[in-house]
Amino acid sequence: MPRLTPHAFELDHVTKTYRSGWLGRRVLRALDDVSLRVSTGRTFGLVGPNRAGKTTLVKVLLSITHPTSGRVVRLGRPWADRSTLARIGYVHERQAFPGYLTPVQLLELYGRLSGVGRLDVRRRSQELLERVELADRAASPIATFSKGMVQRLALAQALVNEPELLVLDEPTEGLDLSARRLVYEILAERRSKGRSVLLVTHQLSDIERLCDDVAVLRAGRVVFTGSPSMLVDRETSRAAKCQVATAPVAQLVATAGSAGDAASGWPDLELTAPPHAAADGQSAFESAMQHLYEEAPA
Repeated sequence: MPRLTPHAFELDHVTKTYRSGWLGRRVLRALDDVSLRVSTGRTFGLVGPNRAGKTTLVKVLLSITHPTSGRVVRLGRPWADRSTLARIGYVHERQAFPGYLTPVQLLELYGRLSGVGRLDVRRRSQELLERVELADRAASPIATFSKGMVQRLALAQALVNEPELLVLDEPTEGLDLSARRLVYEILAERRSKGRSVLLVTHQLSDIERLCDDVAVLRAGRVVFTGSPSMLVDRETSRAAKCQVATAPVAQLVATAGSAGDAASGWPDLELTAPPHAAADGQSAFESAMQHLYEEAPA
């Protein structure tokens, strides 16, 4: 197996544009000067509102579409080296597996396409079907599966080649609570093995729970990168500064020297909650994310 590289993938000033309209005169910028560097062994979240560019970024990363400009490095190799794709597992948001195949046949097909040996793929298929709790349906046509069962099978398919990088697009969509817990356990196993994960989802609770780092896309641009806790700290600090800046001058003057730290004369203001304070049942991270989504693009 190839030696693990320092970075799972790198994007440097990547832009992707599409042309539309009469004679292609209208230019749509799906990605706008995007730079990301994801270290090996990290679980990295990619979030953003609809049409932010998340799907385009994944397509560029997986060589499904070409970047218009910029540099992409995947598992230590240039973007043009498609051999690295055999070291990646991918779960698409919408599965379209042939309904006449059985899970065993599907996993053997994907394993062989990824260069896994015949004996190894058979062993891996059995292990994975047991892991995703589909061993009892190994010989059943996929057409008879529920949405949740197909989603679990998709996860097994993405793991059949023991990938160095696992790319998941909405992996918990359509899953019940026990199946979601199964996904969480498998991702924890990937992390313990030092493998990398790119998680693309609208489920902010999943990002907060599973990811070491997160990037927020809006209108094709990266507006934040860092850990979920860093985002909460940044938004909390910015909200507090905004509240102090907008506090009435008379209140500052009246309280200076008589409240708070007498030595510095700085007032100890009791500030109200910021406009994007967490709503009932909403975590501080989800609140901070909502604020980023609602901000007007620069």
